[in-house]
Amino acid sequence: MNSAERLHARLRGQPVDRPPNLDILMTYAAHLIGAPLSQYYLDHRVLAEANLAALEAFDLDVVQTISDPYREAADIAAASGAPDTVRFPADGLPVLARPLLADGTDLSRLVFPAPHAGRRMADRLEATRLLAERVGGQVPVLGWVEGALAEAADLRGAANLLVDLYDRPAWVGELLERCAELAISFAREQVRAGATIIGLGDALASQVAPRLYRELALPYERRIFAAVHEEGALARLHICGNTARILGDMAASGADIVDIDWMVDLSAAATACADGPAVCGNFDPVAVMLQGTPGEVRGAVAECLRRGGPRALSAAGCEIPDGTPRANLLAQRDALVAWGAGATR
Repeated sequence: MNSAERLHARLRGQPVDRPPNLDILMTYAAHLIGAPLSQYYLDHRVLAEANLAALEAFDLDVVQTISDPYREAADIAAASGAPDTVRFPADGLPVLARPLLADGTDLSRLVFPAPHAGRRMADRLEATRLLAERVGGQVPVLGWVEGALAEAADLRGAANLLVDLYDRPAWVGELLERCAELAISFAREQVRAGATIIGLGDALASQVAPRLYRELALPYERRIFAAVHEEGALARLHICGNTARILGDMAASGADIVDIDWMVDLSAAATACADGPAVCGNFDPVAVMLQGTPGEVRGAVAECLRRGGPRALSAAGCEIPDGTPRANLLAQRDALVAWGAGATR
């Protein structure tokens, strides 16, 4: 059973040889091949090489083009005449020097480039094509977009945007609309380039009240996922943080897979999703994967599968931290194989 077959069978609740592993690896993948992070962010060839190395080393069930939240923001900034808005230290995380809309600039001055015309979005498209060529339909290829609310926060600054929700909601609505349209276009182009799953990151959504999530995030997530499905791909929703209050809303987003962070009760998430999306997660990426022992990792993986139900997918609650012991990632692999064999149920 290859990874693509494994994932699709699991999503349908059918028997699999082992549950799929959908861990998110970014900085870890870059350093796995000894590449500085700036190359991983800016050169699709390095990103693809790193993901293929991680696939082989840890028996993952996905290759992915996720790298950082600033693909779209960097291209919007460059097209709008502010190319230094996002900076890339040689071997550090990207730095948002100053949100493009920090001073509340008139939105008409912003330029939202087509994905193939933006340097960083086009680089992700090239990574997608390269990975799709290399895995030949045997392994899912995960593309990525920022949700409208998350992208608006990148452009305006999260604190400013939260104030704007009350001071000028119509302005926020216009910004969200433009962000959503870019996400839809970017998602479509990634699927056409070979992505079979589109992940959507909407980190700020866990920081607003459920009512605001339903008003400002959920409608755009639904629209983006509808476009993903029209292109024939799967949709994966990723919201960092404690999403316990919006589990039912996330289940109604149209996603096929919903990532659950470590601080959320996975049993409650599985109940909320019911016959909707499959839950993915959710052991603690730091306390378990980075700092735990292989035995603790195996136990946490098995416990998540028990709590997540018959369609649950394995992953840490969020990104695998840089510096995670190799033995712990192999322990996750071993736990999934043992679960498939019925040895740990």
